[in-house]
Amino acid sequence: MPEKIISTEYSDEMQQSFINYSMSVITARAVPDVRDGLKPVQRRVLYAMNELGLNSDKPHRKSARIVGDAMGKYHPHGDSSIYEALVVLSQDFKKGMALVDGHGNFGSIEGDGAAAMRYTEARLKKFTQEVYLADLDKNVVDFVPNFDETEKEPAVLPVRIPNLLVNGSEGIAVGMTTSTPTHNLVEVIDAMEMLMADPKATTADLMTVMKGPDFPTGGLVINEADLPEIYETGRGKIKVRGRAEFIPAKKRGEKDRIEITEIPYTMIGAAIGKFLNDIAELVEKKVFPEISDISNQSGKDGIRIIIELKNGSDGEKILQGLYKKTKLEDTFGVNMLCIVDGKPEVLGLKRILEENIKFQLEVNNRKYTTLLGKERAKKEIQEGLIEAVDIIDLIIEIIRGSKKLQTAKDCLMTGRTEGINFKSPESKKQAAKLHFTEAQATAILELRLSKLIGLEILALEEEHKETIAKIARYEKLLSSEREMKKAIRADLEEIKKNYGLPRRTEITTKEEGVYEEAPEVVLPVLMSMNRFGYVKMYDLTFYEKNKEAIEEEAKMMVFCMNTSRICMFTDNGQFHQFKMKDVPLCKLKDKGVPVDNISNFDSATENILKMDSFDNLKDKILLFTTSHGMIKRVAASEFETNKKTVASTKLDDGDKLVFVNELNGSNIVLVSEKKSILRFAAEDVAMYKKTSVGVRGMRLDDDDCIVSVYDFDPAVKYVVKIGNKRVNLVDIKLKKRDQKPDVLK
Repeated sequence: MPEKIISTEYSDEMQQSFINYSMSVITARAVPDVRDGLKPVQRRVLYAMNELGLNSDKPHRKSARIVGDAMGKYHPHGDSSIYEALVVLSQDFKKGMALVDGHGNFGSIEGDGAAAMRYTEARLKKFTQEVYLADLDKNVVDFVPNFDETEKEPAVLPVRIPNLLVNGSEGIAVGMTTSTPTHNLVEVIDAMEMLMADPKATTADLMTVMKGPDFPTGGLVINEADLPEIYETGRGKIKVRGRAEFIPAKKRGEKDRIEITEIPYTMIGAAIGKFLNDIAELVEKKVFPEISDISNQSGKDGIRIIIELKNGSDGEKILQGLYKKTKLEDTFGVNMLCIVDGKPEVLGLKRILEENIKFQLEVNNRKYTTLLGKERAKKEIQEGLIEAVDIIDLIIEIIRGSKKLQTAKDCLMTGRTEGINFKSPESKKQAAKLHFTEAQATAILELRLSKLIGLEILALEEEHKETIAKIARYEKLLSSEREMKKAIRADLEEIKKNYGLPRRTEITTKEEGVYEEAPEVVLPVLMSMNRFGYVKMYDLTFYEKNKEAIEEEAKMMVFCMNTSRICMFTDNGQFHQFKMKDVPLCKLKDKGVPVDNISNFDSATENILKMDSFDNLKDKILLFTTSHGMIKRVAASEFETNKKTVASTKLDDGDKLVFVNELNGSNIVLVSEKKSILRFAAEDVAMYKKTSVGVRGMRLDDDDCIVSVYDFDPAVKYVVKIGNKRVNLVDIKLKKRDQKPDVLK
C-alpha cells in the first residue's frame, strides 16, 4: 500500500487532538449521564454484576471476580478505578442510596481505605435490581458493542428514578468538574411527580416538595435563601455545618463539653482527622485555651466527637469559633454538569427532572411496546389452542393420518389434505377448511394431551382473558401519554413506599460562624538564638533577672515585640522570615524551637549574616556587599512581603554575600583578603532593587575576595584591626568607588 502523507498545521492538529481527548474524558470517564446519573465505570460495574447473577438473594461473590469481568468485557481502564467505583457504590455514607451490598472491609467514614479486592465480596442490593436493572430484557435501552466488539453493553441503564439527584456525583474532567449533592429519594420522586402533573411548574414550585440537599452524613444546610438560585442555575455554594451541641456539666466531676453527632458531608474521610488536628493546633496557639481534651468516640452507632471544656467556659462562643476556624462549617460547591444528548451541560433542577421524565417515557414506551408484542403473540397461540380443543378429534385424526410432521402442519395452516389418510370423507372435508397460523399450528402440534383435561382448558380460557386485558391496557398506555405518566407515577409510588427514607439533613437559615478573638496583648520581648540554631522568646522582666546567663548562651539576640517578624539575610543571597508568634515563650532551661522548623532557613547550606525584626529595619537603607566586590544600597521596605523566603540579591556564579547591614555612616571601607583597602563615599553607591546585582565597589585580583566591610562617619575616630595591624579608617585616603585600592603593608 503506497504511503500517504497528510500535511497539516501543527497547532491545528494539537488543538483538535486535545479537544478529542477532552471530550473522551468528559463523556467516557468523569461525567455522569443525565438519564441514569451514572458514570460509564459505575454503569459497567452494575451491568457486570447483573450478568454474573449477583442478586440480593444470592451469595456474595469476590470483588476481584466482579472487577475482572467488568475490565475484561466492558471497561479496559485498569482494575483500581473499577474497584474504587465498586467501593463507592457500596458506601452508604457517600451515596444517598447505596447500590452494592458489600461484605468485608469497604472503608469507613473516617477515611480508612477498603481492603484489597481479593478479600472483599459484593452483590447487588434489591433496590438496585428493581430500580436500576429491571426490564433490561425488554429492549428498553440501546445496546452498543464493547471496546473490542465481542460483547454488547447498555448505552444507559433503565433507571426508574432521577439518580443524578438521589446519589449525586463528583468528578474532575479536562477543563471542567461536576459536583451534584445527594438528595432524599422521597422528595425527588415527589418533585418528579409534580412536574409530570404540571409541566409548567417552576423551580420554586418543585422546591416546595424537594427542599434541598439531603446528605447521608446528616448535618445542616444553613443558607436556605441561596438554594432557589442554585437549583435554578445548577451552580452555587451550599453552606454545610455539622450538628453540634454545647452540654453544660450537670453533676460534680463532669465537665462542660461540646458533642458533635453529625459531620458536614465535606468532612468524610481524612478530613475528620484533619478536623481534630486543627482543633489541637488552635488549642496550642491559645485560640481556644478553654478546650481541655478532644476524643473521637465514633463507632458503629455513628459519629460522636467529644470536646471537653474547662468549667465555666462560654460554650456557645467556642462552638461559633469552631464553625469559623475549622471544617465543622464548610462549603459544598455545586456544579450540576452532566451529559445531555452526548454533550456536557450544566442543568438546573427542572431541566434534570424534565430529562428524566423524557427518559422514563421513552423507556416505558419501549417496554410496553415489547410487552404488547409478546402478549399479541401469546393471544394468537391461545386462540389457536382454544379453537383446536373444540376440534381435537379432527386434529388427532390429521396427525395419525400423516406420514410427516410437515404434512400435518400444512394441513392445519392451509387445509391441504393430500397424503393424509382420513377415516371418513366428512373429516377430510372439515380438514380442508382449517386455516391456523404457523405459530398456532406449531403450538397445536406441540400440545401435550394432559392439557386437554377440563380444568386445564378452563385455565387456558382464563389466561386468554388476562392476555386480552393486558393487550387492551398496553394499547391504552401506548396511545396516551397521560396514561403512561399515570403508570410511571404508580411505579414511583411503589419505589417510594418500599425504599423511602426520612430526611437526614436539616435545611435552615443561620448566620455563618462568628468568632471575635480577644485582642492580642502586644509586649516587648527578646528573641535569642543559640549556636545550635534554637530560638527562644524571653519576657523582658525575666531577661533583666537572668541577663548574664541568657547573653552567655545566645549567639544572636533581637529586641522586638511579640507580634514582630524576624528577618534573616544569608550568605547565599536569600531573605528568610518567621513570626514571633511561632517562637515559644521560654525559661532558661527550655530548649526552644529550631529556626529551620519555623522558616525555610537551612542551617546545613547557608549562614546568617544579619538577623533583626522588620520593625527595626523597615525605614532603613541596607548595604549589601559580595565577596567579588559587588555592592549596592537597598531600601529595607523592599522586603515587606508575606512570603517566608525571597531572594535578597542576585549573585554571579561563585559569588556570595559577605556583608548585610543597615547603612549608618557616610563613608564605606572595603578590605580584601590580600589586604587591599578602598575608602569611598556611601553616596557613590546607587540605590538598587533587591533583584539586582549592584555595582562594582572595588577591583580585585582573580584570587582575591572581600572579607570586611565598614561604614562610618569620618568626623569620629574609627579604629579597626586588619590582620595584625590596628588601623584608623579616617586616615585612609578617600577615593572614588571602583578606583585602584591602597595596599596595607
